[in-house]
Order: sequence, then C-alpha cells, then structure tokens
Amino acid sequence: MKIILFLIAYLLGSIPSGVWIGKLFFKKDIRQFGSGNTGTTNTFRVLGKKAGIIVLLMDILKGTLATSLPMIFQIPNINPLWFGVCAILGHTFPIFAGFKGGKAVATSAGMLLAYQPLFFIYSTILFIILLFITSMVSLSSMIAAVLITLSTILLPYVAPVILSKQDWLLTIIAICVTIFIFYRHKENISRIKDGTESRVPFGLNKQDKK
Repeated sequence: MKIILFLIAYLLGSIPSGVWIGKLFFKKDIRQFGSGNTGTTNTFRVLGKKAGIIVLLMDILKGTLATSLPMIFQIPNINPLWFGVCAILGHTFPIFAGFKGGKAVATSAGMLLAYQPLFFIYSTILFIILLFITSMVSLSSMIAAVLITLSTILLPYVAPVILSKQDWLLTIIAICVTIFIFYRHKENISRIKDGTESRVPFGLNKQDKK
C-alpha cells in the first residue's frame, strides 16, 4: 500500500499544470515561450495573471494532497514528508511532460501547508516580504529557501508557537530542497549578476512599465 501511495504522490506532482492549462485554454505550450519553464512564474509571464494564479494553486495543491495521503488512507508509522518529497520529484521530473518540470518552490510550499500549516503561513509571509523588497521571484525564492531552512532550526527555540519542536527530517529535506532550488535557478543567478533578470511589476525594485 505504501509503495502505491508513493507512486500516487509522484504522479500528483507530475501533473504539469502550466502545460495543461496553456494547451487547454490558450492553445499554447508555455515551454516554447518565455523562460521555457513549466512553473508558475513563466505561466504568469506567458499566459497572464489568471492562468498564473490557477497554476500556482494547482502546484501548491499537488504538494498538499501528496503529503496528506498517509493521513487520508490512515497509513501509520511513516512521516508524511516522504510523500511530499515524491510530489516534489514529480513536479521537477514529471513523467507527463518528458521529465522536464518546474523549480520545486510551489509544490514544496504545498508540502509545508499539509505538514505544518502555521509554518507554511510564516514561510509565505517571508516570501512575500522578500518579493516586495527584490521584485524578483527567483531571488526571493532562493533567499526564502535559505531562511526557511534556518527557521526550521531556530523557530522551536524562539517562536515555538510556529514550529513547536525540532524536526530534523524537515530540516534535512529543507536543506536538500534549497540546494535543488539553487541548482534549478542557475540561469536566473547568471541573469541576476548581469542585471537582466525579469522583475515583477510591484515592489521596491519593480519593473518599469514601457
């Protein structure tokens, strides 16, 4: 049963939300436009705000549903984070999209939503603050990943209401996801250094309207 649920978690993560929404409603394959990425940011850029919000919610939901599987099917003695990891792997290496997927940010957030809702809210607020300061989704995602990882260690001591106890599995997974997020953003890092990275139209360093 556990193996079947791990497979389901991977398949949930593999749903290429941006690709399917683009093809179904806009007759576009977003992999052929913008950055070529299948995730939320490129969906916003290529298909617009409404499509971007839908894809964001779908990608978060994938992580949430996958992480909730052992609770839904009452499977004891296994940490739900492992199912979230399967969804993250599915999102980044989707079987339904040639194993070329997104950058793991939204689905990782969905995993947190199912596992530690207060920590998810804390992490979301942190990301929004960073996005307002930088006006860059990529840079905000990378900085947030580092700060969220550090928070898994520090919050049980300084703010136990958000994260009540030390959870080393969460910390280890957060470290791995952070490393992976940086790897997936290597092209973005080059553009940030060159000053050519795309910016969102709000925040302290927003992209000027032409």
